Amino acid sequence: MTETHMVHEQIDTIDALMAQYVAGSLPEPARALVQAHLEMRPDNRSLVNSLELLAGEALENLAEAAIADRDRRLAAIFSSASLLSAPRAPSRPRNALFPQALRDLVGFEVEDVPWRKRLPGFKEYCLDMDGCEVNLMWIRAGRALPAHTHKGMELILILDGAFNDERGRFGPGDISIADETVDHRPVAEKDRPCIAFAVSDGPVRLTGSFRQMIGDLIG
Repeated sequence: MTETHMVHEQIDTIDALMAQYVAGSLPEPARALVQAHLEMRPDNRSLVNSLELLAGEALENLAEAAIADRDRRLAAIFSSASLLSAPRAPSRPRNALFPQALRDLVGFEVEDVPWRKRLPGFKEYCLDMDGCEVNLMWIRAGRALPAHTHKGMELILILDGAFNDERGRFGPGDISIADETVDHRPVAEKDRPCIAFAVSDGPVRLTGSFRQMIGDLIG
């Protein structure tokens, strides 16, 4: 994974994340994560709509600037084949777990994930994309992940099940935002596995006592 930052400004709240989404400053996997969150939590679209309205008003107040070769650029835009014949997005299966934005990003549904076992009770599917590490995670019910902090930014969208850490509970549709100021030990709830989608721009650093670390690694 390349050394980069997800955004130039710090993201420490959902509102800040949504503002970066509206500004178009998120890398592609983080943008897809927010889009998937909005599919799962459509009530949060009101915040995005308000931010988009504010951004539109700000643009209207900017001084006009001449566009070089305006006619040629407009002709190229309106003659674009991608605009004239853009394919329709595939319909989402009725019982699909993944939001459409996530399916579009990774190319498959949960039953087709090529999981790789990382620890007892913990599986991942990983890829690098747009300077970020992108992970799908499966955590066994009741399983605790080793305590850790982050050398960068990490966004986690819960797709199914839930986990609890020092900050509280994160269930389906919730986004966990963590950076170097967050030291946590996520524990999947006991009734079902936790499935999540994570985007990060830096590695984790294990913390906690040696005994706890060994216990969590063994699972």
